[in-house]
Amino acid sequence: MNLNPPTMAQPIMPVYAQISIAPAGALAFIAGQVAVDREGQLVGQNDYRLQAAQCFRNIAAALEALDAKPSQMVRMTINVVRHRDELASVIFEAGREVFQDEWPVCASIFLGVEALGHSDWLVEIDGIVSLPASR
Repeated sequence: MNLNPPTMAQPIMPVYAQISIAPAGALAFIAGQVAVDREGQLVGQNDYRLQAAQCFRNIAAALEALDAKPSQMVRMTINVVRHRDELASVIFEAGREVFQDEWPVCASIFLGVEALGHSDWLVEIDGIVSLPASR
């Protein structure tokens, strides 16, 4: 469940919530996903949109492996190398291409960072997923 209480500023964009509440059950932690495909090949060298789309595809694949829906994400962190204001729309448009109408609205962080673990990586996304207790 997501909350945007009236005592807090409303989200700037409808892609996150101020508070996410995980139902009782297990949590799954998705490691930082970068723009590599299932064969380990970089996708979109020097291209933020292509790299973000691959990161979101990797998140979607992790959700599928968990038999979870995007709505079960309770936390997402998006790291962008050398972030500039205009990159926010590029990153979120790439995510919408992947998730369509099922964007994972949750408590999220969008960070500009100096570098990631490899000089070719421009975007890295991780997440926390709430799973049913019966898992």
